[in-house]
Parts: sequence; C-alpha cells; structure tokens
Amino acid sequence: MRRNVLLVDDEQEVLQSLQQGLAEYNEVFSIVTAGNGEEAIRKLARDDISLVVTDLKMPNTDGFGLLAHVMESYPDIPVIVMTGYSTSEMEKLASEGGAVGYIAKPFKSSVLAELILTWLRREADGGTLHNVSSGMFLQLIEMEQKTCTIRLSDKASGKRGVLFFRDGELLDARVNGFKGEEAAHHIFSWEEVTLSIENTCRCSEKKIKGELQAILLEAMRLKDEQAKASAVPRKKPVMTVAASLGHGEKRKKESGLEQVKKRLTGTIGTRYGGEKIYYDNAWDGLLGQMGRMGKLFSFGPLKLTYMDVGRSQDIILLPGDKTIMIPVDSKCPRDRMIHALIVETEGNSR
Repeated sequence: MRRNVLLVDDEQEVLQSLQQGLAEYNEVFSIVTAGNGEEAIRKLARDDISLVVTDLKMPNTDGFGLLAHVMESYPDIPVIVMTGYSTSEMEKLASEGGAVGYIAKPFKSSVLAELILTWLRREADGGTLHNVSSGMFLQLIEMEQKTCTIRLSDKASGKRGVLFFRDGELLDARVNGFKGEEAAHHIFSWEEVTLSIENTCRCSEKKIKGELQAILLEAMRLKDEQAKASAVPRKKPVMTVAASLGHGEKRKKESGLEQVKKRLTGTIGTRYGGEKIYYDNAWDGLLGQMGRMGKLFSFGPLKLTYMDVGRSQDIILLPGDKTIMIPVDSKCPRDRMIHALIVETEGNSR
C-alpha cells in the first residue's frame, strides 16, 4: 500500500524541489504539500498521512507548533524536522518535542528519502495480518505484554484506526477524530480487519482507564444496541373481518418454554423433570455477555450453556428473549438433552 508523506514549508521553491527529488519513490509513497502549519493541520485531518516532514521557521503556526499538534492528535505519525538555521539547541528542542529525525538545509533529496523510508518501514516491522478478528489478536498483545503501535483497517467500511500498547496495556486509541475509549469502542466493533504492527509506541500517557476485556465487551454491547436501533420493524399483516371469520380464531403460539419441554419429552421421555423448567432472568446479563464474547471471537451465536454448579444438580441455560433454566440431575441423559436442545435452537433460528 502506498503511503502519504506530508511536506510542510513556507517556501514554494523548496516544496517543488523536494517533490521533484522524491518523485522516483512514487511507488512507495506519494507527496502531499502544505505551505504553512495551519494548512498542514487541515490536511492531517482530511488525508491519511503516514509521516510529516516540516520546516521549523514558518509564520503563524511554526514547525514546533505543528510538531506539538501531531504529538497530541496523531501520536502514531512520525515527524522529521528540517531547518536552515540548525543549532544544537534547536536539534535538542525538536527531539524533546517528539521529532524522530532532524535534517539541516541544504541536503540531498536522497538523504531525506532514506530517512522517510526508514520510518515508513517501521509501520509494519512487527508484521502485517489480513482478515483477522481484532478482539482475539489484541488479547494476545495484552497477554504477551507487548509494546507496540497497531494500525487497523476495517474491511467492511475502509475506516482506519490506531491503538497504542505499552507492556500489554492499552494506552490510547484514535479513529476518525475520536480519541481514547470512544475511539476504542469504534475500532473493536470492526469484525474483520487488516492490521500492521509497529514495535514501538510513542504514546506515553494512559488515556484509556478501563481494562481491555471490559472495553471489548462494551464495544460489542454498543454494536448490538446500534443494530437493534437501526433494524426496521416488520409491519404486522392486517386481517380483515371476513378473513377472521373464515379462518376462525388463531391458535395461540406455543411459548419457548413449552417448545423446550415438548422437545425433551419427545426425545428422552419425562425423566428430565419438565415441571422444574422455568424462566429465570437472573442469568440474562451473563448470557448476553457470553454471546458478545462469541461474536467478538467469531465463534458464532451462543446456543446453550451447561454449568457445573457443584451441587447434586447441574443446570443448562438457554438464551433468548427470556433465559430458560433446565435443572440436570445425575439420572438425566445429559448428552442427549444437550443434543436435543441444540437441534431445537437451530430449528428456531431458521
């Protein structure tokens, strides 16, 4: 993928000269130009920029002001500074401000090109993965206590985001103008991504306070809520009086509870204790969370949960609008019950 490099200088002749000198690298990166700091800030917000090369002395927002803006708003973007008034003090200030490279004018285009290429290679020096589940991979980053910057691209929307990890801890996230936890929620809702790993992290301040696991689950919950809110309710068919009289009163639809009892009775008889099956909404939150985890790791929908509760009876929980709880004692043919219930849930989902 060809990256964009933003060149910033108030001297048009310098910009034109650099564009011409860097033209031979056009297959690797393309040049975006800005004549001052304000224009550069606008282009950073509009374009997908991988690296900034800026002059230091410019009117209004100078190179130091632009450097500070990039460090605050785009900490994943490396900045190389160039100046015709080079001093050791100025070089020190640029380095302390976050610049990754410093080059004194005049210089050959090839010198700048090599510096640009060095930093662009670092974007993926830890590797690139395609069509992966971001949730599963990011938990591996946490477990391995890795320090890195991860750039992600959503396959469905084409949106791009950045995550910052230090010692396996999520520090910050950026996407489409969002920062912190809100940005992380957007990124973690993406199902299939391409991601590249840079084995460094220039972000030092922890702006996301929650744990990674909790943020992943919250992202799934918000995604589910948005999906429900955007779903268009189906219009119920209107029956005419004539139709009602002709077909008689409709038979009341069996409840989920009755369907489960019927399925189990038909499969294993009455040994399962059908009178003990009941709705129990105390489990709704747990099953909802488990369902979101399944989506996060692309395991498919949650069909049932078997729980060994350490008593004479274990329990089976069936998710749905209402959670159904089925006690399972030692005399019940557990495996046959589970198979029958899975067949039932698959039939209802069709």
